[in-house]
Formats: sequence, structure tokens, C-alpha cells
Amino acid sequence: MKICICCSLSFTKEVLQIAQQLEALGHEVLLPNGVINHLAEQPNYDPIQTKIETDPVHLHTDKIRTADAVLVCNYSKNGIDHYIGANSFAEMFVAKYFDKPVFTLFPLPNQPYIHDEIHAFEPKILNGNLEKIKI
Repeated sequence: MKICICCSLSFTKEVLQIAQQLEALGHEVLLPNGVINHLAEQPNYDPIQTKIETDPVHLHTDKIRTADAVLVCNYSKNGIDHYIGANSFAEMFVAKYFDKPVFTLFPLPNQPYIHDEIHAFEPKILNGNLEKIKI
């Protein structure tokens, strides 16, 4: 299965490990360009400039369109368990638009401003178990 990973770039190290595990399970993995290029680890990392340079609106949307499923790697960040940021939220929307199944690595976050919308995407929660990815 071809799986497109969506995540915060601050999870680059963890996501690269997830990609290896998915590949070991026989999946093809599509990663955000910012993860591929380790942009969040650069000395002068600027998140706004990174978003402009990596053009996730077009490039990552194309990856989602060609994938069989989307995996949101929602680790904890900024004091929020299972954080889903603005880009990952938007990418979940895109996946739903293209009728792609959405998986989350961990349970959904308690983020009131996107609570209803995230649940309406009907993600399948893996609870850390990548072997549960099935469509």
C-alpha cells in the first residue's frame, strides 16, 4: 500500500523511523519534503520560509492524491497530547476530499477548535500499532 505521512516537521526523527517500519511491513511511503530534507534541523530553520519553499499546499497534496491512505503522526507537542497542527489538519481535509482513508498514529488530541472536524474525518486510530493499517 502507498501511504502518505502527514506530520509536524518537528517530528522528523520519529517520522523517519515510522517510515522505515512501514517499509519493512511492505508499504511504499511518501514523506513531506520538509522531513525528507530535515529542514526543521537546519541551524536557521524558519517555519514560514520552510512552508513557502516546500510548497505543501501543492506538493504534499499531490502526494496525498496518489496515495492509498494517509497516516497522521500525531506525537505530543506544545503541551498537547497527540498534537495535530494546522498543516496536518488541512492534509486530513484533503485526504477526506480525495476519499483516502485517514489513520492517526495515536488517539485524537483534545484541541477544541478542531475537535468536531477531526472526528468528522473518521480517522482510524492505530494506538501506535502500524500493523493495523488496512483498507
